[in-house]
Amino acid sequence: MGRKVTVATCALNQWALDFEGNLQRILKSIEIAKHRGARYRLGPELEICGYGCWDHYYESDTLLHSLEVLAALLESPVTRDIICDVGMPVMHRNVRYNCRVIFLNRRILLIRPKMALANAGNYREMRWFSPWSQSRQVEEYLLPRMLRDLTKQETVPFGDAVLATQDTCIGSEICEELWTPHSPHINMGLDGVEIFTNASGSHHELRKAHARVDLVSMATTKNGGIYLLANQKGCDGDRLYFDGCATIAMNGSIFAQGSQFSLDDVEVLTATLDLEDIRSYRAEISSRNLAASRVDPYPRVKVDFALSSHEDLLLPLSEPIQWTYHSPAEEISLGPACWLWDFLRRSKQAGFFLPLSGGVDSAATACIVFSMCHQVCEAIRNGNDQVLADVRTLVSEPSYTPREPQDLCGRLLTTCYMASENSSQETSERARELAQQIGSHHIGLSIDPAVRAVVGVFSLVTGQRPLFAAHGGSSRENLALQNVQARVRMVLAYLFAQLSLWSRGAHGGLLVLGSANVDESLLGYLTKYDCSSADINPIGGISKTDLRAFVELCVERFQLPALHSILAAPATAELEPLSDGQVSQTDEDDMGMTYSELSVYGRLRKMAKMGPYSMFCRLVDMWRGFCTPRQVAEKVKLFFFKYAANRHKMTTLTPAYHAESYSPDDHRFDLRPFLYNTSWPWQFRCIDRQVLRLEGCGQQDLDGVD
Repeated sequence: MGRKVTVATCALNQWALDFEGNLQRILKSIEIAKHRGARYRLGPELEICGYGCWDHYYESDTLLHSLEVLAALLESPVTRDIICDVGMPVMHRNVRYNCRVIFLNRRILLIRPKMALANAGNYREMRWFSPWSQSRQVEEYLLPRMLRDLTKQETVPFGDAVLATQDTCIGSEICEELWTPHSPHINMGLDGVEIFTNASGSHHELRKAHARVDLVSMATTKNGGIYLLANQKGCDGDRLYFDGCATIAMNGSIFAQGSQFSLDDVEVLTATLDLEDIRSYRAEISSRNLAASRVDPYPRVKVDFALSSHEDLLLPLSEPIQWTYHSPAEEISLGPACWLWDFLRRSKQAGFFLPLSGGVDSAATACIVFSMCHQVCEAIRNGNDQVLADVRTLVSEPSYTPREPQDLCGRLLTTCYMASENSSQETSERARELAQQIGSHHIGLSIDPAVRAVVGVFSLVTGQRPLFAAHGGSSRENLALQNVQARVRMVLAYLFAQLSLWSRGAHGGLLVLGSANVDESLLGYLTKYDCSSADINPIGGISKTDLRAFVELCVERFQLPALHSILAAPATAELEPLSDGQVSQTDEDDMGMTYSELSVYGRLRKMAKMGPYSMFCRLVDMWRGFCTPRQVAEKVKLFFFKYAANRHKMTTLTPAYHAESYSPDDHRFDLRPFLYNTSWPWQFRCIDRQVLRLEGCGQQDLDGVD
């Protein structure tokens, strides 16, 4: 018959500049695709060098080594008799492009440059690459000598073209192009392209998966066709976690779903689909066919190769499936845990050190490590030899095989409760119980001798002894004494991270984990260079509200009853003296606002792109049922005052897992000044005028607010 095609897409855990490892993972994916009968294999964006090379894209070495890997792929017998679509940077006429290189049997068929570059949020592609702006135009690319000798080609097509095989037509998109208002697949489909491919480098954000799936399914709902999406997976050396979700869709239905979170370095999806289903689907869409009659044609690269076989009558077809989504709490349980695993094994450290305070945030961080141990044990039970080899390397035991997550957690996680005279017995007990239930190696110590020594040096030099406010001291003294405790904990955390394994006769050092959530970072409710300063922070991009939901999930999923008391306790820093042995300080009292309010401020500031006045106008309407305009004004002013006063702390923020679109990360995602006029005189005056106007009208209606 010759109309059924088997196609393959994949998710690969590539690592920036790991050319050797990246090559092996690409070859393995091609081998699996061929074994499953596929004749077309699609890989992730920039898979040869790894997506997150950043300014290394400027280096000629990155281009050279990418070409060398491409040569190795062309030469490998694994790539015979299958169209391979790989991603790499290519320089054409002294301009760098983010490209797909499509080849078959040692011959390059097409180099297709990216036409719409991702340049918002975490992405800076315009910094390193130029978009190909010549729609439906092709130039000749002069191959370098190392490729010319292999392919026996002097030039190959470079530009916006499609492949015409003996039985179908294939067109490429690259990541961002799917998200643009007028994606290339629209005109390609109208011009007869039946198979669309999209090589992505798309990172995880909470609640984002549905948007990607909707875009893929919608791409073929209106226009018909097969859509393949490949994606990077894992941590390739940065704050981002690429969450796989490789997809195969046809005519608006999903036929294959890849895992969103997995410890498998190579995941290949295949589907067998009938080209006639595309043709019959398109035949009855008259509006589509009318538009097709007017579309400008794409240059076609003819390929003497077929994706189908004449003997395909008995070849079983794939069936449509329903996409399965994770809840946000499940995403937190899985994504940051996979990110931690990649970071740990690739940094070649021996585990993690976590200051465990008995509060929700540090407990959530401990639970993420425990979730990582669960996933590692499950992967080993499922026969993942790479994960087992990594575990044995980490613990320096070539015959070790973990049987239970608690056993592995005891080897990889050291927790430490750092008590002071201001700590309560309740928080100490909560930390101890959680550590016991997850199996971590737990340490309890007192920081009081170190705090007294530091304050003593100050008193010796100045002749003054600062006091807490509860003992008659000023607010400046009170804050300084709190900060000393917090900073002493950071110093001790790094000392124990370096030497605690040595003291136990074990090899290696530990990565220090931070546990400041995204809301506290946004407001600056943390001490600069305290325990928020760490090597990495798995919860730094997650809101307090979502963290509580995640911890509630862990109670049942991991059978951790100690979390009940942690969830029930008020959030507190425990840096001020106790009152009759009880905590007298809570986070929300210190901040002057609730965590739920903070999440609202964060989303309006970043996602809705609002300054003080716009935020006030929006919240007067949102909160009209329980706040007067004057109360809203005071809340907004307090937030922006504290945000501006503490913005400098973002410059030293610990690298954190990116999970929220309102992250205040100063280094990549949220580029703003860190020296503000904290009184916001003009902006606050505008707010005050509106308050008087609304009070004068005797109503809270925003109809007259401009």
